[in-house]
Amino acid sequence: MGDRIRMNAISHPRAYMRSLATRDDNTALSGAMQEAIDICKAADFDLIILESAGVGQSDASILDYCDVSMYVMTPEYGAASQLEKINMLDYADLICINKFDKAGALDALADVKKQYKRNHQLFTAKDEDIPVIGTMASKFNDDGVNHLFELLLKKIEAKTSAKFGEYHFAETAKVSQAVIPSSRVRYLSEIAETNRGYDQLVKEQAEFASKLYQLQGAIEIVKADKSVTDALQKQIDFYTEQLTPVAKKLITNWPNKVAEYQKDFYEYTVRDKVIKLPMTATSLSGTKIPKVVLPKYKDWGDILKWQAQENVPGHFPFAAGVFPLKREGEDPTRMFAGEGGPERTNRRFHYVSVEQPAKRLSTAFDSVTLYGEDPDHRPDIYGKVGNSGVSIATVDDAKKLYSGFDLCDPKTSVSMTINGPAPMLLAFFMNAAIDQQCEKYILENNLRDEVNKIIESKFKKGELPFYTGTDGKPVLPEKGELTGALPKGNDGLGLRLLGLSGADVLPADMYEKIKAYALTQVRGTVQADILKEDQAQNTCIFSTEFALKLMGDVQEYFIKEKVRNFYSVSISGYHIAEAGANPITQLAFTLSNGFTYVEYYLSRGMNIDDFAANLSFFFSNGMDPEYSVIGRVARKIWAKAMKYKYKANKRSQMLKYHIQTSGRSLHAQEIDFNDIRTTLQALYAIYDNCNSLHTNAYDEAITTPTEESVRRAMAIQLIINRELGTAKNENPNQGSFLIEELTDLVEEAVLAEFDRITERGGVLGSMERMYQRNKIQEESLYYEHQKHSGELPLVGVNTFLNKKGSPTILPTEVIRSTTEEKELQITNLKAFWKRNEDKSDEMLNRLRIVAINNGNLFEELMETVKYCSLGQITHALYEVGGQYRRNM
Repeated sequence: MGDRIRMNAISHPRAYMRSLATRDDNTALSGAMQEAIDICKAADFDLIILESAGVGQSDASILDYCDVSMYVMTPEYGAASQLEKINMLDYADLICINKFDKAGALDALADVKKQYKRNHQLFTAKDEDIPVIGTMASKFNDDGVNHLFELLLKKIEAKTSAKFGEYHFAETAKVSQAVIPSSRVRYLSEIAETNRGYDQLVKEQAEFASKLYQLQGAIEIVKADKSVTDALQKQIDFYTEQLTPVAKKLITNWPNKVAEYQKDFYEYTVRDKVIKLPMTATSLSGTKIPKVVLPKYKDWGDILKWQAQENVPGHFPFAAGVFPLKREGEDPTRMFAGEGGPERTNRRFHYVSVEQPAKRLSTAFDSVTLYGEDPDHRPDIYGKVGNSGVSIATVDDAKKLYSGFDLCDPKTSVSMTINGPAPMLLAFFMNAAIDQQCEKYILENNLRDEVNKIIESKFKKGELPFYTGTDGKPVLPEKGELTGALPKGNDGLGLRLLGLSGADVLPADMYEKIKAYALTQVRGTVQADILKEDQAQNTCIFSTEFALKLMGDVQEYFIKEKVRNFYSVSISGYHIAEAGANPITQLAFTLSNGFTYVEYYLSRGMNIDDFAANLSFFFSNGMDPEYSVIGRVARKIWAKAMKYKYKANKRSQMLKYHIQTSGRSLHAQEIDFNDIRTTLQALYAIYDNCNSLHTNAYDEAITTPTEESVRRAMAIQLIINRELGTAKNENPNQGSFLIEELTDLVEEAVLAEFDRITERGGVLGSMERMYQRNKIQEESLYYEHQKHSGELPLVGVNTFLNKKGSPTILPTEVIRSTTEEKELQITNLKAFWKRNEDKSDEMLNRLRIVAINNGNLFEELMETVKYCSLGQITHALYEVGGQYRRNM
C-alpha cells in the first residue's frame, strides 16, 4: 500500500492524511467519502486532495466531489486505441503522465495530447497549450512536477474563488537525472563479454601451447629422422605463430619465476619503497614451509593457463591475492566498537588495540547518526542515542572518539560504517586528523603559550568542550599537560584543540601546509555505498542522484588533494547478504554496484587510474561452499574488466576487500557454537587472502558484544594467523580441484547475473523495478524455509539439540547507553550550537549555494563541519538535494 508508506513522510503539522478502504470490489471511492470531506471542511483545512483507487476506463465518480480534477497515468497504457476508452481524458482539468523517464514517454505524451485534442475538438490548438504534463515524481525538484503544480494552482484559481498570490520554486542542486549516460547502460554485459572473451582466448592459447609442448617432445624422441623432424618443425612453426606475445612470454619466463620463488627472500616495490620479506616459515619440527607454492606442471598449456587464470599472489589476474606477500607486523584484524558517547567507544578502542602494533579501528554509529540527525529529547530519537553504535554529532565528538590514536601514523587505519551522512562524518574525521597534526606542530615548536593566549582571547574559561575521563571528571589542559583519567594507551592526542580548529590558532599558510600533509597520510575507509543502502539496508537519507553527487564530490576532492591511502567508498555486499542474499547474489550485486560507481565517476570526467585505487569492497563470509572463493572470483572479474575494458593500470586492477563473518549465521540457540562457525568462516577468509577481517562475537545474536566476547572473537583470527601451521603459507587454496571448479562456476554465475541486470536497464534501472530487493527477499525466504523445515541442518538450532531442547538464550544484561551519556551528548551539542551561533547560518548558506552552483560539496563541508552539527547540515542539504523516498 503505497499511501500507507507515504504517510510516514508527511511530517508537517498543517497536513493530514487518511486512507479510506472502499470495502467493495467495483468502486473507486469509499461510501464515507462525503462525510470525510465535510469533517475536513469543518476542521478548516484550506485544500482537500482526494485520490481515488483508480478510475480506469469507466469510473469517473470522483468528479461528483471535486472542483478541479486531475488524471494521473503512466506511459505504459497499452495500445494507442486504449486512450479512446479512458473517459477521464474527457473530464479531467489536468492530465499527468508520471514516470516520464521511462522508455516511450515522449511518444505517450504526443499520443495523449492528440487524444485530448480529439475529445475536446481542439484540432488547431498548440501542443504547449494542452494541459498534459510529463512528470518524474521520484526526482527531487522535477521541472515537470513544478510545472504541474503551477498549472494546478491556476486551474484552482480559475474555477474557485481561491487566490494563492505570488509563489516561486527554490533553487536546488543541479544533479543529472541520467547518472549513467544512455549510451553506457550495457556496461555490465560489456564486462561479462570482456571476461568471457579473455577466458576463451586463454583456453585457445593453452591448447596451442600444449600442442607445442607435445611436438617439442616428439622432436626430442625422433631427432635422428630428419624427414620427420622437418614435418614436426613445420607444425611447431605454425603453432608458434598462433601464440600471442604475452603467451610466449609467460611460457619462456616460467623457469625464472620458479627460481625466484625458491630464493630465501622476495623483494618487491610499493610506492618507491623496496620491501624484502622471507619466503619461508619454519615449523617446530624444522620443516621449511614455503609462503608461496608454485605448481609442478611441465606441459606448457598447463603452465600458460595457470598463469593466465591463477598466477602467484600480486600478479594479474590476482586470483591468489593482490599483494606478493602479506604485510608483516600487521594482522588483518579489524577492531570493531561503537556504543554510548565518544568517550566510551574511545575506551573500547584502546582496550581492543592495546599491545597491537597496528591500530585498525572500525566504527559503528548509532541509528541517530546513521540517519544524519542530532541527539535530541524527541521520543523517536532519545532512546536511540548511543545504542547499537556511538553517537557522533560534531567534529568535537570525532576528536574525542579517535583521541590517543595518531590518525596520520601509517600503522593506524580507521573504518567508518556510515552511508547516507558519510560525507559529513568523513569531514569530521579529516578535520580531527588535521587538528591532531596541528597539536603536534604546536608541541614540537613550543608554541603552547602563544596558542593559549589566542584561545583565551577568543573564549572564556570553561567555554570549550572537554573529554570526560574514566572517573567521570573532565580531562583538561594544564601547563601544557592534560590532567585527568584517560584510558590506558590514550596519550591525549586530539584533545588539546577541542572546540576550535588549527586554523584558529596557526598562521593560514602553516595550517594549509599541515592540512595538505595530513590528507596525504590518513589511512582508512568510509562505507558511503548508497546503492546497497537502497537495495538492502535502508539508511538512505538523500535522493539517490544527490547522494551519488556527494560520493563523486568526495572522490574528486581526494584526487585534487592527493588522498591516496583512504578509500572513498567501501562497496558493500555484507548488508546484501545479511538481508538474505545467497553468496552468488551478494557477489554479483556488489560488483555490479562497484562498476556503476566506475561508470558514474568516468561520466563526471575523472580518469580511471585517478579513482579506482580509492575503491574498496566489503563481503560477508557464511558457511556455504561459494564463500570459499568469493574473494578470488571478485579479484578476477574486477582485474580482467579493469585491464581489458577500462584499460586501467595495475594498481587499479587490484581489488582490495574486507571480510566480516556472517551475522546471520549467529544464532540465539546454543550461542557457544557461534564461535565454531565464526572460526570456519575466518578460515575461509584467511585462506582466500582477504585484506582485512572482522570476526563477530558469539553473543551478538542477543546483545551488543561484551569485552570478554570481543576478546574471544579477535582471538579466533589471531590463533589462525599466528598458530595454525598451514596459514603460514599464503596460497593454500591454489591447486585444489574443488576451489578451481567453484571459481569457474561462481564466476560464470556472476556474469550471468550481470546480463540479467543489463536487461533491466543496468543497476539503477533494476533498482527502479525493485529487482535487487525482490531477489534478496526471495532468497531470504528460501533460507528461512530450509532452516525451519530442517532441510538445512543447523547444529543446536534445528538438529542435535541438547536435552533441554536448545532454547533461545535470553541475555542477562543488554548493553545500553546510560541516561547520563544521552544527556551529556545533548548538552554538548547545545553548547556547540551556542559557541558557533554567529557563524553556523552563514556556513549553511554557503553550503546551499555551492550545491545550487554544482560546486564540490565535500570541499565546502570540510569548512562547514567546523561550525555546524550533523543534523544542521543534513537538513540544510535536504532543501537543495532532496530527501530520499522509497521507490514503490
